[in-house]
Amino acid sequence: MFTFSLRLGEPPVPKNVRVPGDSFRQGARRSEALRPVRAVFVFLTFCLLFQPRAHAQLKEVRRVVVFYELGLTSPAVALIDHEMRAALDDSRYQIELYPEYLETTLFDDPVDQREFRESYIRKYQRRRPDLIIALGPSPVRFMTDSHEKFFAGIPIVFGGTSESQADSPIFDSQFTGCWEMFEPAKTLDVALQLQPGSRHVIVVGGVSSFDKHLEAIYRESLHSYEASLHFTYLTDLDMPSLLERLKHLPDHTIVLYTHLGMDAKGTRYIGASQAGPMIAIASNAPVFGPSDVDLGHGEVGGYLQSFAREGKIVGGIAIRILNGERPQDVPIVRGTNAYMFDWRALRGWGFRETDLPPGSAVLFRPASFWERTKWIWVAALLAILCLSSLALYLRLRRAKNRQMGLSGMLITAQENERSRLASEIHDDFSQRLALLAIGLENAEEAIGTSPDEAVRQVHCLLNSASEIGADLHTLSHRLHSSTLEALGLVPGVSALCKEFTVQQGVEVDFLSDNIPRSVHPDVALCVFRIVQEGLRNLKKHSGAAKAEVHLRKATDKLFVSVSDEGSGFDIREVIKKEGLGIRSMKERVYLLGGRFEIHSEPGKGTRIEAWVALQPKSELATR
Repeated sequence: MFTFSLRLGEPPVPKNVRVPGDSFRQGARRSEALRPVRAVFVFLTFCLLFQPRAHAQLKEVRRVVVFYELGLTSPAVALIDHEMRAALDDSRYQIELYPEYLETTLFDDPVDQREFRESYIRKYQRRRPDLIIALGPSPVRFMTDSHEKFFAGIPIVFGGTSESQADSPIFDSQFTGCWEMFEPAKTLDVALQLQPGSRHVIVVGGVSSFDKHLEAIYRESLHSYEASLHFTYLTDLDMPSLLERLKHLPDHTIVLYTHLGMDAKGTRYIGASQAGPMIAIASNAPVFGPSDVDLGHGEVGGYLQSFAREGKIVGGIAIRILNGERPQDVPIVRGTNAYMFDWRALRGWGFRETDLPPGSAVLFRPASFWERTKWIWVAALLAILCLSSLALYLRLRRAKNRQMGLSGMLITAQENERSRLASEIHDDFSQRLALLAIGLENAEEAIGTSPDEAVRQVHCLLNSASEIGADLHTLSHRLHSSTLEALGLVPGVSALCKEFTVQQGVEVDFLSDNIPRSVHPDVALCVFRIVQEGLRNLKKHSGAAKAEVHLRKATDKLFVSVSDEGSGFDIREVIKKEGLGIRSMKERVYLLGGRFEIHSEPGKGTRIEAWVALQPKSELATR
């Protein structure tokens, strides 16, 4: 709804007189006049561009009536219903589901049941469903008796009952579905496999009609085992007496639980969630149940009627019929059994999973460490891969930039050794520059919150930058020792010590003993670099005015040491915070198969030692 306002009390303005701001006022008035039009235009444009596509979302409606034997308080019915509804949710139709409950355990009077049936017939005569699902023996009998007369032409999908329990009905062509089948013989076979040597079988049940129905199935199915096993049927006791009997069973006993919906005193129970758990807890022998809804309360398991699979099958058949298939073309499914076991009960009774039939489902197994943490490990691995890739990219990019800066030096290099040295120096300083860059970022972040700390960090970084500059300047002249190549290891190290004394003001005594004139180039380079790095660290950290470099041959190895009597340090701290210099020395020695050690104590100086074979067998030495 749009509203318009008229401003009153303003004096009229002559037509030929221009008032300051008149053009602005006229434009504003025109804008106000056009504002509702613009709003309408925007609204219509929005409606045209974003029309709801209701026709694409609408589904054809299909009405489905479900007649249940019992209410959803029954675990078996609830499980069938859940899986059936999940299957129906995948339909291309909009399913209108009309549940009806006969509740034969609560209303077992024939008059009540007849009145229920008559009310349902009247209810759905004028609003006929597209499909009827009958779950349980009473709904199946109801549909068998009334289908042709009152529900003619409506397909019927049945389930929730065995064929014998439903009185073996004769169906017309509009019926299909799934029959339940209880096969206690297969459960007994697997129980005997798990507990060999068993001699007693206790069959536990109740006195309700369904209890007696299952008892009859068990008696018939297990009759052939009576010649080799002693059977006892505890099916006519009240619950307290039954539980007391189960506490004192003899050794080598197996308990087969059928169903207990009502005990001998007329007390009613929910078989799976009430009676079954009490029986499993009281029994001093393993209990094997009839169906999947009985698992999880202490029963071991067995060849179980799977109500979950039955619900999926019933829902799937209903979808096929709603999609146009004729019921007579959909075969009736007989049995949805599977070998299913409770991992906790297996462990509790000491049974081995290897004795279970192939393909058995073992439920309630606690998740393994890998299953609990696999996504954490996957995420960590992905993070490591990403960070490693990023680090490699940055390193390669930095290496490329450094390579361009050193191209003049590499062009003038005349030997492979100098190229290798230049590459090693490049790697060393690249890492130090990376640390410097990180320090600069930290200092930048500290400027806003702690200026004094930022200034301190900048001063430290300036010192580091100065050191890097000085080291680069010094090492640029030491990329290759001509003395080392021309005269050998001893003259090369001797010249290095003299040069260090002159440049750094630290007196270095050099001692050599029985060193061959010709030393393998890689060994000579390794020793030269250890001395060079050792003297450099001495200058930086020890504060000593004098040092000693010792080089000698020990059998087939070359021994080198660099020692001083300076301030020393705690070896444990160095191990925790090992610098690039020490790491580079170690790597050189280890690459040639040698041994590297550092000896130092606070106030007692430092000694660096290394042993390298005169003829190394490393990959580096064969290049």
